[in-house]
Amino acid sequence: MADSDEPRRPGGLGPALSELAANAIALVRTRLELASVELQETTGHVKQLLVLAIAGALLAIFTLLFASVFVIVCFWDSHPLAAVGGVTLFYLALSVAVLVRLRQQIRDRPAPFSASLTELQNDVAGFRHKR
Repeated sequence: MADSDEPRRPGGLGPALSELAANAIALVRTRLELASVELQETTGHVKQLLVLAIAGALLAIFTLLFASVFVIVCFWDSHPLAAVGGVTLFYLALSVAVLVRLRQQIRDRPAPFSASLTELQNDVAGFRHKR
């Protein structure tokens, strides 16, 4: 009967598991929100880069076209083949430089969702540390 006189402490395995599940769900929700924000930022950044790249490429094409015509016309009377060959070699060198830079950019880009992955790794390390 002494047991019935003592106030019962709330708790037990059931409520503890419910609390653990709620915390785990909240943790997953937070990480998904972070991933969503990163995806939105990346999408906006890619769109902006694409617009700038297209505008820059079009302007560069027109510039190179008129510069090429100018060089060829200037040397047409004296060295027409050398003028055309020089312009062609110039474009070849530019193409190689751009392709090398593109390859470097692709190789050195950061992993997508790097902040989300880092947070998940921190969570796993935190859970392992608390054991």
